[in-house]
Amino acid sequence: MILIDGDYPMAHNALKYERDLTKDLDLVRKTGVINSDTDPLGYSIMCSIPEMRKAEIAASIVKIVACIKKPSNDHGDVTTQIHAYSSGKAQMAYYHMLQKLNEIKLLKNKSEFTSHMSTWLNSKDYTNMPVGMIIGMEGADAITDPDQLHEWYNEGLRLISLSHYGVSNYSHGTGTGTDGGLVGKGKELLIEMDKLNMILDVSHTSDESVRQELEIFGGPIIATHQNCRSVAPGERQFPDHQLQSIIDRGGVIGHSMDTFMMWKTEIDWSDIPLPRPFPKDEVTLEDFVDHIDHVCQLSGNSLHSAIGGDTDGQGGMVGAPKEVDTVVDYQKIINLLEKRGYKNSDIENIFYKNWQRFFEVNLP
Repeated sequence: MILIDGDYPMAHNALKYERDLTKDLDLVRKTGVINSDTDPLGYSIMCSIPEMRKAEIAASIVKIVACIKKPSNDHGDVTTQIHAYSSGKAQMAYYHMLQKLNEIKLLKNKSEFTSHMSTWLNSKDYTNMPVGMIIGMEGADAITDPDQLHEWYNEGLRLISLSHYGVSNYSHGTGTGTDGGLVGKGKELLIEMDKLNMILDVSHTSDESVRQELEIFGGPIIATHQNCRSVAPGERQFPDHQLQSIIDRGGVIGHSMDTFMMWKTEIDWSDIPLPRPFPKDEVTLEDFVDHIDHVCQLSGNSLHSAIGGDTDGQGGMVGAPKEVDTVVDYQKIINLLEKRGYKNSDIENIFYKNWQRFFEVNLP
């Protein structure tokens, strides 16, 4: 079954570690082993563009990630907003170059999205087909000022989460607790996003930031890679009332493959223990499906839950559930949903139709 992956922070690590993701995954992994000093998790990556075709991934929300390093934010990888902007632009250029090579198709509007999905749905062999990609930004530090948003929009940026790890220039994010809210020109950025009918991604955002965002922002809401706090405790996951708020706004919640977000023992997200303090086989795809099912039970239907792999964002297969070696293994979710009584129409919703409907309505 084709699927749409709600979160693949592809360009960041591809550029940082010089991974050639146009190659077969076995070759990329082998290169990672050779370059283990400079790319310590290269052997573990789950995805390349050929692997996406094998996995029947018709489209993915891909990300630009450029977070400023601040006190208590070890996840930041640049030191100034100039560097964040420049890193973000390099990642944007990476996606545009992949399109020039006909490896991917950037889906910037309804027409492009609908046409691309129609082509995939009417094909049986995806070997040489471009994979569709909608560009998002994970943490908004690369946007130096709300007035600059039009520049990014014109290059294809369609959705933004205001924070990632730590406090961004616009809001509190993961690892800062739940009480910190918007900062700086967060409100102004949301207003500009609203004017452009952009999509707000509330993933990685503190509880108070989400509350404020939903009050200010009137446009479409999603969570590209977000799990459920009542299933797996911890601030990175959302409480039920926030999940319900996304559902009530007609949004879609993509669920992350990061085992930290499914492990039943709460961790301190401001000091993430690495390597993981549990074996890979302790978290399974059944745990992943628990989050899908929880959102379906909250909404009373299968219209708001989806796949949001966080693909390779969690360190590759070492940070994925027991049964997952590559993105091809996402297909194993079908059997688990069937065993829980989900009909084929429900599984289609979760695999691709919920994302498909959302973007056919909310892209320009």
